[in-house]
Amino acid sequence: MPKRVLKIGLPKGSLQEATFKYFANAGFHFSTNTRSYFSSVDDEELQGILLRAQEIATYVQDGVFDIGLTGKDWVLETGADVVEVVDLLYSRQSLRPLRWVLAVPNDSPIRTVRDLEGKRIATEVVQLTRQYLREKGVHAEVEFSWGATEVKAPLLVDAIVEATETGGSLRANGLRIVDELVVSTTRLIANKESWKDPWKREKTENLVTLLQGAIAAELKVGIKMNVETDRLDDLVKMLPAMKNPTISHLYDPKWVAVEIVVDEATVRDLIPRLRRAGARDIIEYPLNKVIP
Repeated sequence: MPKRVLKIGLPKGSLQEATFKYFANAGFHFSTNTRSYFSSVDDEELQGILLRAQEIATYVQDGVFDIGLTGKDWVLETGADVVEVVDLLYSRQSLRPLRWVLAVPNDSPIRTVRDLEGKRIATEVVQLTRQYLREKGVHAEVEFSWGATEVKAPLLVDAIVEATETGGSLRANGLRIVDELVVSTTRLIANKESWKDPWKREKTENLVTLLQGAIAAELKVGIKMNVETDRLDDLVKMLPAMKNPTISHLYDPKWVAVEIVVDEATVRDLIPRLRRAGARDIIEYPLNKVIP
């Protein structure tokens, strides 16, 4: 009897590196080469195919893939009828959500969306933009942009709708944001029939648990330290642990080992405080997964 396989659509391009990293931390190592759209993985129950994120939702809807990873923006843009299994908060460069914004040149007289009446807008998300304009009661021409959208205003169009995480690229191209259309994060989506299949659903849910754990661990680290028992209570009071710290007795009854998980951003201030409070032999280590 042939082994069952879960077919997964993986985003090629800007999301690919982050996606592969989180899958690896979750325990699934995908690999590919620049000439292939098929990705090998160290799990014979998975089959990965790389495709542009813009197309994945449609192929999941049509059953070409059982599940896929793509942005919420592309689910909305394509109108795909899929199961949104989970919101995985990561994007191209960071853990920040992606924003689709309306932008114009710095010296443009356009101040609000109302000023776009009768104007021309370039964007890759044509349907989202048209829906936004309908909701605002504005009539404007929306044209599909094949790329380099930031450089098209004002010579070719009056405004653009473009994706940004930090706004840095827009500012570098002399553009200012007028309004925000959609906030998008990466979603793991499933084909409706595949989601009804018990084996595929369980396999997907297992993936989700491990992926969420990998993403949760991204900004956290573990810290181990030794402390004398008579200084333990004072030290524990300053620990920003996820829950109570783990405390283990050492061979020397006067000392205990303390282990915590904390936000990485706090470590540079925390470790010197722990040292002054009596902690010794402090070790910081990275985490692959944090699963509550």
